[in-house]
Amino acid sequence: MKRTANINEILKPLESCHEQAYLSNAIQVADILDWIIKQFGSVEVWQTSFSISEEFLRRLYFINKRSKGISKYKLLLDFKATKKTLSLWPFICQTISEVYLADNHSKILLAKNEKGCVSVITSQNLTRGNRAESAYITTSKIIFQNLKEQIEDVINNHSLTLHELYNRTD
Repeated sequence: MKRTANINEILKPLESCHEQAYLSNAIQVADILDWIIKQFGSVEVWQTSFSISEEFLRRLYFINKRSKGISKYKLLLDFKATKKTLSLWPFICQTISEVYLADNHSKILLAKNEKGCVSVITSQNLTRGNRAESAYITTSKIIFQNLKEQIEDVINNHSLTLHELYNRTD
């Protein structure tokens, strides 16, 4: 997030606004995850993206170090970004529980705990940019469950674990 931006000026609390959307260059995906954790506490996360960056991983590391906000993290990335992903392997191992590779271009963030669930469908990869990005955010249990089932299907039936691929390249 830009240092001058305040996420609470762009997004309303999840408790009072069950559906919202934005188009902005002031919010990054890590900002949204941090915002969810601040409202819900520790969450399980399912996330998809085409690619990931060191900057996102660094931010994720500090979010979790500060709040222990992620109890489990499943990440699905695209095969086409494998070279970059493998170069980040040591840092990924410190921050993400499970990483999978598949034919994937979606950018979805799902977070859940006993307080509820949140689905974020966004245009942004897990990278840092200063471009306008959009997202739709909802606390709908139906949307969450549908997206989670579809992500799990890709993970279980159409992916390789990053660990498997990394071991093949040794």
